[in-house]
Amino acid sequence: MARFITQRLLFGMLTILVVSVVAFLLVRLMPGSPGTIVLGIGASEDEIAAYNASIGWNDPLALQYLAWLGEAVRGNFGVSLIDGRDINADITARLPVTFSIALLGTAVSAILGVALGVIAAVRGGLVEKAVNAFSALGAAIPGFWIGIVFVFLFSVQTGWLPATGFVPLEDDPALWAQSLVLPVATLALGGAAFIARQTRASMLDALTQDHVRTLRATAMPEWRIRYVHALRYASLPIVAGIGLQFIALFGGSVIIEQIFAMPGLGQSIQGAAASNDGPLVLGIVVTTTIVVVIVNLLLELSNRFLDPKLRTS
Repeated sequence: MARFITQRLLFGMLTILVVSVVAFLLVRLMPGSPGTIVLGIGASEDEIAAYNASIGWNDPLALQYLAWLGEAVRGNFGVSLIDGRDINADITARLPVTFSIALLGTAVSAILGVALGVIAAVRGGLVEKAVNAFSALGAAIPGFWIGIVFVFLFSVQTGWLPATGFVPLEDDPALWAQSLVLPVATLALGGAAFIARQTRASMLDALTQDHVRTLRATAMPEWRIRYVHALRYASLPIVAGIGLQFIALFGGSVIIEQIFAMPGLGQSIQGAAASNDGPLVLGIVVTTTIVVVIVNLLLELSNRFLDPKLRTS
């Protein structure tokens, strides 16, 4: 197991390194130079050139990347070109917002999706058709449209929940929960549709396996065969789907954060890209990649825990 974890950690570090190189080169393709952005359009060409020279903008790309990497390894992503704020502090403040939305959205979609998928596989008939229809609708309807409908129903019409904003957990747990209900529900519906479809397929496959038929021949209670043995056999692809769902929600929260005015990483990188704030874009991309690498490692460890064949391979 130690060898497996070491290999995965090395592969994860290589992934982060490759992503940082690609992101660094893409950031360099942004129009304008740091001097233009920092000093503004009123600065002379000499002033802009002097500023760019002072930060090594004219050095070879490899030297610039190594200089950035050296600071990033020490946990320093620099400062924003737009307002000079510390990027580490900005990411630290915004990370809990995106993490809360993605984690709770994944948890709700996993509970709802697994329950619907198992019920559809076990009951069949009209229940299975209803779950299939839910899965198809959830995959077809865009998340931003669901969010707009939720805001209209539960904020504009009834006033039950806030339409925008985020309250930190440490400030007020009740208001924190209220501020997350609509964003999480918006993300969870699409995720539940995906997980329900995957769970149904995995359960149908598990219920036809030889060992399940053998267990039925031993007169074991049907509920134990379905919800313990068959569900455990089917859990491998389900867990993988839930992990991928978290990665998709964490990396794709830009639209949801825009709709509900949530001050997360998605909203920040959208603003940074629009204003050519390269260091901030680079810092958020690398931070997001680190989170994805950690989630992938946990996902592979959970798969090895669930499947004995993987542990012995």
